[in-house]
Amino acid sequence: MEIDEKAVAALGDRVLGPEHKSVPAAAWGRTAREFLDTEPHLDDFQTPVFTLDRSALTHNLAVMGELAEAAGVRLAPHGKTTMAPQLWAEQLAAGCWGITLATPWQVQVARSFGVRRIVLANTLVDPHGLRWVAEELARDPAFEFVCWADSVATVALMDQQLRAAPGTGRIRVLVELGGAQARTGARTIEEGHAIAAAIERADRLILAGVGGYEGALARDRTPESIATLRHYLDDVARLHREFAAAGRYRDDAIVTAGGSSYQDLVLEHLAGLADEQGAQGVPTTVVLRSGAYLIHDDGLYAEVSPLIPQRSARPLRAAMHAWARVLSRPEPGLALLDAGRRDVPFDSGLPVPQHVVTQDLSGVDGMLDSMAIGKLADQHAFLRMPNATADDLPVGTVLRLGLSHPCTAFDKWRLIPVIDDADARRPRVVDLVHTFF
Repeated sequence: MEIDEKAVAALGDRVLGPEHKSVPAAAWGRTAREFLDTEPHLDDFQTPVFTLDRSALTHNLAVMGELAEAAGVRLAPHGKTTMAPQLWAEQLAAGCWGITLATPWQVQVARSFGVRRIVLANTLVDPHGLRWVAEELARDPAFEFVCWADSVATVALMDQQLRAAPGTGRIRVLVELGGAQARTGARTIEEGHAIAAAIERADRLILAGVGGYEGALARDRTPESIATLRHYLDDVARLHREFAAAGRYRDDAIVTAGGSSYQDLVLEHLAGLADEQGAQGVPTTVVLRSGAYLIHDDGLYAEVSPLIPQRSARPLRAAMHAWARVLSRPEPGLALLDAGRRDVPFDSGLPVPQHVVTQDLSGVDGMLDSMAIGKLADQHAFLRMPNATADDLPVGTVLRLGLSHPCTAFDKWRLIPVIDDADARRPRVVDLVHTFF
């Protein structure tokens, strides 16, 4: 079992209350399961509200699973995108190999729900986190864990701190390769070899492969960005092959990369490593860590992902939306909505008005292309409407908003209603997803 299904199911027994933003007050005191038994609709919730689309989630699970299977790679989606064990359980049930996380605390959340295989896509030097991982590995022999190291100093600190930890087991470590002006990661192949040598000398560590994140090197698909990414991914493959040729691996190896923007390039440059185990003598698992594919969006990933209509016959669909109400029409061409920076993401693009929900305003949908949210305050969105009259969006009108960047959408909500279909005339709420931030 890849996750504790009973622990996940028990989330339905959690009692709803005022800490759950936008949940109707009439639901307070009921469990999530009891509230769902009343067959609520989205319009029973207060605005603003953030939702997931069940039909899109199901579609996206299938699309990514088919892509990975065809390429011969494994999926370990980045769980920090949602921090939602219910969604992790769906991904694992759909065939994902493991869950990726970014901090020791996130790993602890995942382990509290019994996630068996975890990739910590980060260095692990916090002494409390290291000791906890060592204890957890000693406690549960079925637990599989790997983390990253990007310098000799990191390896030395890890090994020093682990000497005081219980047990004698070794933590599996991937050498992280980065790039100039990017995030973490060794900057050269030579540094990568030095880190591997340090891991080999360590008492409590073992070299397990090579990891990296190409998304730190580009934000678009210009020829220059694509060339940079190809060069980087070739270096990741080269470092792994050199480790294998030098006999650095004791057992099998993992090679992992892949955010949610350039899966096509990662598969093109790395997927073949899984087929080279005979020649290299090292069984190799290639792991794609895309975190946003399940949710997708109407902003950042809708532009750069390979899995959009312009680039794929089987594209992903945006599964997240916000629903906001017009609070004020203080001057011509301006509406103030009740969703702000505390409710919707804004770091990779502002929300986009998509659909007018309330009242008989069918003609206004045709004007949405000329409308734009120009800025957000803490609890307000400023919707500019250059071609709208005072009657087009009266106070009380509800709009559906397209959003950009799932990672900074989920962290604003502790409980997220899942609706059957965001395009339905009156969406039904079919589930409630708990998040852990």
